[in-house]
Amino acid sequence: MSSLRPDLTTKIYPEPYTTSTEEAEAEDHFDLLPDSLLLLIFNRIGDVKALGRCCLVSRRFHLLIPQVDNVLVRVDCVISDDDAPSSSSSAASGSDKSRSSSAFSALFRALLGPIAKPFQALGQLLGPKRPNSSSAEDDDEFDSNGGVTHHSPTQVLKNFSEIRVLRIELPSGELGTEDGVCLKWRADFGSTLDNCVILGASSVIPGTGFFGIDNGNGNGVGEDNGSIPESFYTNGGLKLRVVWTISSLIAASARHYLLQPIIAEHKTLDSLVLTDADGQGVLCMNKEQLEELRVKPLSASSASKRTLVPALNMRLWYAPHLELPDGTVLKGATLVAIRPSEQSGLKKEGSDGSWVSAAFEEPYGMAAKMLVKRRTYCLEMNSF
Repeated sequence: MSSLRPDLTTKIYPEPYTTSTEEAEAEDHFDLLPDSLLLLIFNRIGDVKALGRCCLVSRRFHLLIPQVDNVLVRVDCVISDDDAPSSSSSAASGSDKSRSSSAFSALFRALLGPIAKPFQALGQLLGPKRPNSSSAEDDDEFDSNGGVTHHSPTQVLKNFSEIRVLRIELPSGELGTEDGVCLKWRADFGSTLDNCVILGASSVIPGTGFFGIDNGNGNGVGEDNGSIPESFYTNGGLKLRVVWTISSLIAASARHYLLQPIIAEHKTLDSLVLTDADGQGVLCMNKEQLEELRVKPLSASSASKRTLVPALNMRLWYAPHLELPDGTVLKGATLVAIRPSEQSGLKKEGSDGSWVSAAFEEPYGMAAKMLVKRRTYCLEMNSF
């Protein structure tokens, strides 16, 4: 019987379960990931607010976040110059003096006055923070009165050292339009305007069963020559398109001017896009254009904080009624393709279709493709 007893001296006991569990709980598996993989994850996140929260997770994250090369800045609000009465009143008085210098300025105020305030607010937003607060206050989320301190994108991005792709999104477009009006633009800049495409329509009918509307009448897309009707010149249609064009160019040049400090500080940038949540306007700069601005400083307008718009050659296409394949109908559809006069001779005539039609996402890209097939009208505009 004694031979059946186990030999306890040769029995192997496993390590206590509690010990392995404690070690597993103490080990942070995230620390096993290499920095390159973490940076890949952070680049996919992109949003600067989310990245700011990640900085608080650990010291390692805090050291890695500044190396992120793909950043998205969503602007929550625009602070108007009205918040600073003394500075706004002095700026307004100076502006009034400059605007009253010519008859053209008076006409400009009458046509484009309603969009001036959003541009002033844009300057407050993108420009560097005014040096009226201590360095300690710059790092706080709340000011001494308990109000929220809003930082400009220039301030938010100052700790990022490796940005290659930057996208800034404003809360809304600068241009106020009437209900139902569609107005979109895209502009490419180097040290000055390279090109701009503007698409507008007096009204848009969504594509829900509106196929074939009015295609046979005299003002529809059925016109063979695509000519602009005489009523376009007499009922204010042309004047409205001029306002759309000038206001879009001013919006684009104001955005470009206010990006200077960001471009100067971040030498690693390869791509910069400044857009808005409404999808109204998009300003784009690629690597070559960014480098051009660094080498050749922009020419600023003497009247306002924006880049000087050079003399321009413009092409205009118009359709009183444009029906897209998905059934969407654009009334008074207008497409304007713009290039500086000095560049027009260097561009082939047939190349316009590609960059114009590729300027917008669908369904507006299709609208551009359809409009460029119609009759072309050429215009010129002086520098302003």
